[in-house]
Amino acid sequence: MTSAGRPRDSDEETPLLAGEQHRNKPSTIPWGQFTIILILQLAEPLTSQVIYPFAPELIRNIGITHGDETKVAYYVGVMQSIFFATQALTVLHWSRISDHIGRKPVIMTGLMGLSLSMYCFGLSKTFWGAVVSRSLNGALNGNIGVMKSMLAEITDPSNIAQAYAFMPIAWSTGATLGPIIGGSLSRPAERYPSVFGESEFFKAYPYFLACAIPATFSLCACLTTFFFLKETVRSPVSVRELLRRAPREAAVEQNAAPALTIKATADDDAERPLPVGRLLTPKVLIAAGNYAFLAVVDISLRALQPVFYSTPIALGGLGMDPQAIGYILSVYGIINGGLQIFLFRRIHDRFGTKRVYMTGIASVVPVFAMFPFINALARVEGLSDRVWALALGQALLSIIINFSYGCVFIFITSSSPNRASLGTVNGMAQMMVSVMRAVGPATANSLFSLSIDKEHHLMGGHFVYLVLALVTCVALFVATLLPEKDTSDARSS
Repeated sequence: MTSAGRPRDSDEETPLLAGEQHRNKPSTIPWGQFTIILILQLAEPLTSQVIYPFAPELIRNIGITHGDETKVAYYVGVMQSIFFATQALTVLHWSRISDHIGRKPVIMTGLMGLSLSMYCFGLSKTFWGAVVSRSLNGALNGNIGVMKSMLAEITDPSNIAQAYAFMPIAWSTGATLGPIIGGSLSRPAERYPSVFGESEFFKAYPYFLACAIPATFSLCACLTTFFFLKETVRSPVSVRELLRRAPREAAVEQNAAPALTIKATADDDAERPLPVGRLLTPKVLIAAGNYAFLAVVDISLRALQPVFYSTPIALGGLGMDPQAIGYILSVYGIINGGLQIFLFRRIHDRFGTKRVYMTGIASVVPVFAMFPFINALARVEGLSDRVWALALGQALLSIIINFSYGCVFIFITSSSPNRASLGTVNGMAQMMVSVMRAVGPATANSLFSLSIDKEHHLMGGHFVYLVLALVTCVALFVATLLPEKDTSDARSS
């Protein structure tokens, strides 16, 4: 045995979470660094969620639909999907680079990209200007996979479930504050005339103030990363050294035979990031595939909700204004955060990773089924108390799927052959997720537009919900391919 407690004959493809899985008492999470990672993660949900309350109104105001209300959902979906389309093209490269040069430089680049793109989005006065801004956002931001890698690197199998229970704090806080900021600070000259009524700038750019808040936060987060975040890659190289190595390592990877695998020594610094081709194992692909299907189901729901809320009742929605939409999404975010923190680890330890994951996926089927019933009641009663109660109840029911995220992150971490390849594994998973998220909002909202279009009016305007319920069933089937237990389950059993 080595001083690190690992067998000498373990090679560099020993699963990352294979050691220490039977420890009785969980290790202490390094709360200082962990808290910084949570704060940094807040930047992405803030920048993505802030546009949701006013996105339909923005599309109407820039005139690209020419007054056709049924096309609003389509253009909102395209605008939301373009971020993930460009992220899919770059996220693996960012994660792969972070395995070599370190996590901090990549995270700082991503935060600067978020900041710049949000300032540009607030200044956009055309649809294509908004699209370019969102494209820039996605292309420069590979942070989500890199931060998950950092989280896995500062934890171990005994406390990783506890750490993932806290991860939704960032998203839930962003999902709470983002809609509040977007709903309350859009059109400030009209909403707060005593403060902004004389400002020609805010009259010309009614959504800049709402976008500037998360943009400034991302800039501050970049400074926090530079001064306080500790690097977790043990032997990072410079960008110049990485570029110098690249041609030589590509030739070695192409010509190397499996029998020439270099064994890891007792020193963890000897571990090297494995070539991408050697990471395409069934375990990695199944975990990443489940993450992708979870993402497409969830993002389709989240993209559809604000469009449903804002669409006139007669066309199949609820006819709410941005402030009301922000209220519902904020209540959802607050309650979701609390439930994740206090319940996820207990539920995970009680029922196991796979069972909790599949339950979260299955919970979305009744959520989709409620959309037509809520609209049917609104056609009779308008926005009555019962309609509000159903809308809030549906939003709260959709919280259950969020428990699946902590579970799938555990599966992905468990699938990584070694610690040095964790960034690439997360990058591969995030690339698949980004592709699905690029397809999801545009497809869901296009189906919504097609369903309510007077010419087609498929299934009374409810065709979109049937399609998404079927996609959820496919995601459940893919979930059956996951292992019955991962290392965190073995520790808690």
